[in-house]
Amino acid sequence: MISLLTGTIRTLASDKAVIEVNGVGYLVLITARTSNKLTIGAVSTFFTSLVVREDSMTLFGFLDAHERDLYEVLQTVSGIGPKVALGITGALTGADLANAIANEDLATIERVPGIGKKGAQRLVLELKGKLIGDGAPTSFVQAHSPVRDQLMSALTGLGFTSKESDTAISATYAHLAQLGTDTSQLDVTELLKLTLQSGKR
Repeated sequence: MISLLTGTIRTLASDKAVIEVNGVGYLVLITARTSNKLTIGAVSTFFTSLVVREDSMTLFGFLDAHERDLYEVLQTVSGIGPKVALGITGALTGADLANAIANEDLATIERVPGIGKKGAQRLVLELKGKLIGDGAPTSFVQAHSPVRDQLMSALTGLGFTSKESDTAISATYAHLAQLGTDTSQLDVTELLKLTLQSGKR
């Protein structure tokens, strides 16, 4: 899985960029807010999320690891796919979204194009308690650790789809965060066992 890219911006639009890394150009889908911070010819680092489908492989890029983690957490919500999740991260900052969910502020969430009232209700129902935003830098319970790629490989090797694997891993990190467990102290074997158990709950 590609989780980080550092290279030169070769082309740039409001919703995508091509970043050249060692002579290879990677097309990365981005938000307008991210696009406004980029400059053609500049060297930038993207925290990326790779979405694999039967007929495509799509990279979504973010300038901040927390924003990328939020993007991945959003996809654990029923009915929220990669492009809708990107739209949410582009319309609301992590802190704004976390506070809206904590306060059940549906009106703020409904401002996101394509969400609507039912989508906003699902976000509140499924993410309440999983995002922390209190005016300080927003933190997300889905920490992005170096072992995540190994977990993904292990789960897909066991027959899980990429989406199922993402969802199961996100649930595990969320559960461990609620328990106050430092995931960096757990090895891949322990995390895999916990992830498989969370999939049975």
